Amino acid sequence: MRYLHGNGGFRQPLGRFRGRDVAEGGEMAAGPGPGGQGGEADELFDVRNSFYIGAYQAAINEAQRVKPSNPEKEVERDVFLFRAYIAQVSLLRCGGGSGIWPERKYGVVLDEIKANASPELQAVRMFAEYLSNESQRDAIVADLDKKMAKSVDVANTTFLLMAASIYFHDKNPDAALRTLHQGESLECMAMMIQILLKLDRLDLARKELKKMQEQDEDATLTQLATAWVNLAIGGEKLQDAYYIFQEMADKCSPTLLLLNGQAACYMAQGKWDDAEGVLQEALDKDSSHPETLINFVVLSQHLGKPPEVTNRYLSQLKDAHKNHPFIKEYQAKHVSGLLPRPLMNQSSSPPC
Repeated sequence: MRYLHGNGGFRQPLGRFRGRDVAEGGEMAAGPGPGGQGGEADELFDVRNSFYIGAYQAAINEAQRVKPSNPEKEVERDVFLFRAYIAQVSLLRCGGGSGIWPERKYGVVLDEIKANASPELQAVRMFAEYLSNESQRDAIVADLDKKMAKSVDVANTTFLLMAASIYFHDKNPDAALRTLHQGESLECMAMMIQILLKLDRLDLARKELKKMQEQDEDATLTQLATAWVNLAIGGEKLQDAYYIFQEMADKCSPTLLLLNGQAACYMAQGKWDDAEGVLQEALDKDSSHPETLINFVVLSQHLGKPPEVTNRYLSQLKDAHKNHPFIKEYQAKHVSGLLPRPLMNQSSSPPC
């Protein structure tokens, strides 16, 4: 099974390695490259790019540093700022983890986005409320259903992404896809690809990827989506996917999302020793990252490591993410005497 990573999740039945992750509970966003339209500099490029590759703290730092040139850019900056905070929380809460730190991070979003904020920021707040308050999720989804039944401002890409993220977390991928289908932005298409791959609809994912490539082939999200699709295709495309993850890591930063993408490519090619080196680098960055631990579980079994090694990674995963879907799948297969298949997650990023 492939699962949506608890943050934004994106995951479902695909049966490969965890190399793709969606930011923030299954939602993603896209934007123009450094040049912007008409050759103008894109003042928020670094904020967006850091967010897309999973460098959430870097996105927060850059968002706090940059001084937008107009009110519209200020809203866009704040959208990415608060989405980055949500994505950080999702990484910790993916498996149902709890603690003061995650609650405080959600508090940043819920406290700072006021009732008179822009519609884009209100959409981000809606997603944060859904993730932070499990007892209110049914009510939030019901309210969202009413909004979707009315006329929706399809130009508000942030609302479409947040609404789709909620539906996906609520195990309603059809509603998520219907929501995203109303948008024409790269971010909507990127999230559609992640969901379609999780539903094992590679054919439809390839069609969406073609649309992204026609709109902006060099955009960060288009490149990431290309890598996700290539991972799903397999064969000779695995090396192409690896090069994309590697180039982004070399050019930007070797984030957990990109390192696990590289490891997924290695494992799909049977290069287990190479995958181990990349995963160790990821583990050194975050010893409780769920995708890294899951890939280590699979890796240790394929390398014939002693059972206690596999159990060690499983214990770490259970301690940090006790309700992670992989735990339930692994336990079910363990009872039946079967080995779990490797998982391919990304995101860069949707979360829990």
